[in-house]
Amino acid sequence: MGLDLGTKTIGLALSDVSLFVASPLETIKRTKFTADAERLLALTTQYDVAGLVVGLPLNMDGTEGPRCQSTRAFVRNLEKLTDLPVVFQDERMSTQAVTRTLLEADASRARRAELVDKMAAAHILQGALDRLRNL
Repeated sequence: MGLDLGTKTIGLALSDVSLFVASPLETIKRTKFTADAERLLALTTQYDVAGLVVGLPLNMDGTEGPRCQSTRAFVRNLEKLTDLPVVFQDERMSTQAVTRTLLEADASRARRAELVDKMAAAHILQGALDRLRNL
């Protein structure tokens, strides 16, 4: 399962069983960590998820800033609640790439807002799947 952690939402994506293709799943509206984690872990159980790929929002120069710190803190807290392995994937430009794709598809502003987070999660997960396949 791929995660795009935002300040207001968490975009989620799933891969197929063969670990070849990532697909958008849903967007969780963030409230409190406990509620967010409960929903996320319920979905990992429902979809029999084997691991999590979390987008790491690096700065353009590759350094880590405050958003990386909050992402790592979220993962540290989540790891206390699950045995699922968690890996980080560079997510630089994922939201911009997805937004550009949606603009090219002539999606309305409302439709883009509805899709962008879970599509960014799929973009992040697809990057990790591609990297795994090339090892």
